[in-house]
Amino acid sequence: GLREIPIPKKNGKTRMLKIPTIADRAWQCLIKFALEPAHEATFSADSYGFRTGRCAQDVQKRLQLHLKSSCNGIEKRIIELDIKKCFDRISHSCIMDQLIAPKQIKQGIFRCLKSGVSPEFPEHGTPQGGVVSPLLANVALNGIEDIHPSLRYADDMVFILKPKDNAKKILDKVKAFLAERGMEISEEKTKLTKTTDGFDFLGWNFRVQKNGKFRSIPSEENHRNIRKKIKAVVNNSNYGAQIKAQKLAPIVRGWRNYHSSCDMSSSRDSLWFMAKTANRKFRKEKKISRYKATELCKKGFPKVGYKQNQHVNVKGTKSPYDGDLVYWSNRNSRLYSDATSKALQRQRHSCGHCGLKFLEDESVHLHHVDGNHDNWKPKNLVAVHQSCHQQLHWSKPKG
Repeated sequence: GLREIPIPKKNGKTRMLKIPTIADRAWQCLIKFALEPAHEATFSADSYGFRTGRCAQDVQKRLQLHLKSSCNGIEKRIIELDIKKCFDRISHSCIMDQLIAPKQIKQGIFRCLKSGVSPEFPEHGTPQGGVVSPLLANVALNGIEDIHPSLRYADDMVFILKPKDNAKKILDKVKAFLAERGMEISEEKTKLTKTTDGFDFLGWNFRVQKNGKFRSIPSEENHRNIRKKIKAVVNNSNYGAQIKAQKLAPIVRGWRNYHSSCDMSSSRDSLWFMAKTANRKFRKEKKISRYKATELCKKGFPKVGYKQNQHVNVKGTKSPYDGDLVYWSNRNSRLYSDATSKALQRQRHSCGHCGLKFLEDESVHLHHVDGNHDNWKPKNLVAVHQSCHQQLHWSKPKG
């Protein structure tokens, strides 16, 4: 059976997350590793969601390339496509027909699909909590990008229209494509927008300004969410100022890293007001001076550099499974902070412990040689695999 967990949605409704048992999740994970390389070779270059080696920032960069002034982005329009209950409506027969797998694996996948089926739609749907479900969704939706220039991140999608393009014809083709797979467009949420009016996608607000320049900033909803998270920590009376700063740091750093290719110069996006509020809260505590509160705010709101539209996009249909280790090692080094990136360059994108190249499936850790995490001198920093980092610390003698 599947464990059902209700997840609240933006519109007030709930999405039912169906999570398989541990044994089923382990099996699905193995199957995903087996199926992914073959399907990655067939996926479109305009598909980015739930794909190894690709991220939301790639979509952001592609939109910038489509809508920049030299491409006459000011005259273009955007179809914001919303697929109605995508994961719940995918046709089982469509998935099975397009799946590249031996018969035994197909049988196992079919059982997984049937285990989370809805009584209303017995031949449709894939459990949203399943490990293999995102891959199956990509398999089913693969090819929709060929209808018209577009960018897809899982079931979120935008079509980029030139002035002469007929939006109705494009939507009719999309409807026909989805109908073959048991899905349909959400008429309420799908809309046609001028680039000058701006649109939200993947947590960003994209807009072509009157002077023709492209701009992307965190969306209002995304900003509202980060404020809620920060307030939840700052206003929590169970934590002292130092604990609050420790808990704030990963939240703020993660948010700023996600938006590091945006224009973050405004006081809103720099979280200036939130930092000031936190500072006032910290100073109310005993033994927290103004100087100490300022230092804690610096720790709780760590600075992350931003370069607008400077993200390096993944090349075409490149995949980590294509065997080009040099390309992926070089690309991965750009996705880390300055210290980690510089360490990778010094080590020629090889692990400082085992000497092997860095692949996409394992994250890069920064190891402090002397064990002092306040010592950030280049000689004290070594980029290593996550597993190598664990081994280094486990092998250290205690005491």
